Amino acid sequence: MNVTIIQTHLFWENRKKNLQHFDTLINTINQPTDLIVLPEMFTTGFTMNPKILAESDTITLTWLKQKAKQKKAVITGSIAINEAGNYFNRLFWVEPNQKVSTYDKRHLFRMGNEDKNYTAGTKKIITTLKNWNICPLICYDLRFPVWSRNRLISQQSVTISRVEGQSSIANYEYDVLIYVANWPEVRNYPWKQLLIARAIENQCYVIGVNRIGLDGNNINHSGDSLVINPRGEIISQVKANEESVETISLDKSYLDEFRTIFPAALDADTFEII
Repeated sequence: MNVTIIQTHLFWENRKKNLQHFDTLINTINQPTDLIVLPEMFTTGFTMNPKILAESDTITLTWLKQKAKQKKAVITGSIAINEAGNYFNRLFWVEPNQKVSTYDKRHLFRMGNEDKNYTAGTKKIITTLKNWNICPLICYDLRFPVWSRNRLISQQSVTISRVEGQSSIANYEYDVLIYVANWPEVRNYPWKQLLIARAIENQCYVIGVNRIGLDGNNINHSGDSLVINPRGEIISQVKANEESVETISLDKSYLDEFRTIFPAALDADTFEII
């Protein structure tokens, strides 16, 4: 599966200019891709003015559908949404066939007053793309490993080799974990370390796509977008503070092989989220 990650600055609270800018960047993608990942709140930046800026129209969703159809790829990212007077930091997952799935950010960043301006989501989504199961989450969700935790859904016996004989392979809820973000530069160390930790503990690929540049609160974002394999190894790292459109290939056979030889999920604790 080919994934394109877009790391860029955002025009503060200016939907029109941001959509024009992403139009330009997406049009530079000149190789086949299956999934295009945009940052958190890609039309406004991390705004705490949802009463004015949250969308109740369909302008951005229509744009996402057009881009997905044009590029023949899924496109995802989050925006501020007004739904019957409740405001959500909502991720859209838009497929080329125009099917739309959504996820509302569960963990609202209280240090930035997000919890005072938005309503928290309650449900994750698991989407499917080219035989990959994918879980998209948003920024601050990264700090909460229980919410991000992969689940064992089944197991099966496989023959590893004539010498080693039978073993068990763990079948997980998802194969790829995505975080779209507006994560400040001052905390870029935990950003990188937590992305690596999520890949290791969930035995999955992890994609973290972050913005760059100053926002309207004079907070700088360095990007540091990463793609990490299930062993926790960084396989793509965008240069800090640089705009980039990069396409990376994820290897399903590599993931399946690793899960077969090291099925740690078979020993995982069960849990419920209340």
